[in-house]
Amino acid sequence: MNIGDKVRLTHGIEQGVITRILQGNIVEVEIEDGFKIPVQRSELSVVSSVEAQVFKAPEPNRFEPQRQQEWGTQRTSGPEIVANKGIYMAFVVVNDRELSLHLVNNTDWDLPFMLSVGTDPHHKGLASGTLKPKTTLKVQDFLVKEFEEWGTFVFQAFYYRLAFMSLREPLIKKIKFRANTFFNNKQKAPILAKDAYVYQLDAEESKAARPLKIEPEKIIEKMFDTQVNETKVNLPKPSPSVDLHIEVLTKDFLSMSNTQMLNLQLETFEKQFEAAIANGMDEITFIHGIGNGVLRTELHKKLSKHKNVKFFEDTQKEKFGYGATKIKIK
Repeated sequence: MNIGDKVRLTHGIEQGVITRILQGNIVEVEIEDGFKIPVQRSELSVVSSVEAQVFKAPEPNRFEPQRQQEWGTQRTSGPEIVANKGIYMAFVVVNDRELSLHLVNNTDWDLPFMLSVGTDPHHKGLASGTLKPKTTLKVQDFLVKEFEEWGTFVFQAFYYRLAFMSLREPLIKKIKFRANTFFNNKQKAPILAKDAYVYQLDAEESKAARPLKIEPEKIIEKMFDTQVNETKVNLPKPSPSVDLHIEVLTKDFLSMSNTQMLNLQLETFEKQFEAAIANGMDEITFIHGIGNGVLRTELHKKLSKHKNVKFFEDTQKEKFGYGATKIKIK
């Protein structure tokens, strides 16, 4: 008996293919449902290639042992091979005002899922159900001018197959898009085969966590690309003065903790400041109020380390009582 021989268990009905020769007169056999089992040579008999002709029965479908496949690759001919990676959010350009969000499952897994969006602790459900293998699902359209108010997307899914399988950890992904990376990530969306702003939900964490370099010139060039037949998507230009008072940013501030309110204010500051850089603004003012000075301190700490800041200063004492900071942008 050699590797590759088709064999039958002497005291059973199982058939398979020898995949390894083990010690102690034992061989490893991969049976037709994908399991590999150790069997004594004496318990096996080789299936002859002329057996079907002798018994005048149609020859059974040829069975080949499964081979390991790299994650993210496509199915090939022959026995089923599982593609484990390839789950995406794809924002397809509808026009210069709207983007259409699609979920893409380019794996061989059924994905019971839920997608929501919002700001902790308040989230709104957008879609739920089961994403079948190699399928897409349109969720809804989003306005580009409201990009800064989209909030945090949360995608949760389980991996499921109607077969014997190794259990996988559920996928939970939180995404808060930033203008300087979102609009610089246009490519062909898998399965949809359309140009879209694509984000892979099951990317390797080491790659996803890689620090991103902000290059305003390239962002502007990408946003205002004038290639023939390509639709432009323009990120709204922020106001010269941005009010960071919590009652202006959300109606739900009464149910939020101090930490949650501060985080929302800082996130708004970062997004508006990035948008100002991307739009080539010379300066922008953030109204943070006086209060206990925590928000002002955090803003000044971030600005002191930012490479695109020429200088910043307290401003408009008469109007804001030093409750505002003006930033000169390089």
